[in-house]
Amino acid sequence: MCRVIGIHRSGFYAWLKCPQSPRPIEDKRLLGLIKQYWLESGCAYGYGNNTKDMKGQGESCGKNHVYRIVRTADIRSQRGYKRHRGFKGGGVCHIAPNTLDRQV
Repeated sequence: MCRVIGIHRSGFYAWLKCPQSPRPIEDKRLLGLIKQYWLESGCAYGYGNNTKDMKGQGESCGKNHVYRIVRTADIRSQRGYKRHRGFKGGGVCHIAPNTLDRQV
């Protein structure tokens, strides 16, 4: 298999034995905090509010880092506690009077 991939056998076995790099370990720890804040908010917080909560607790992480973790873990904020009017909202249309006597 190593010949097909083009790597040395010793490198492959060293890769098997090595522990995870620091970034995935830190991502797992941050994912636990993000899930905790997300559940405490009633599953309503997105990555922005999660970032604010984490910075409020003294964690050093940026919003893009939190966004990447949230996206890979498929955590989404739930909308639906508000009424969104969309494009069809609004009142009844009123037609202006024909003051210039134009032909319609």
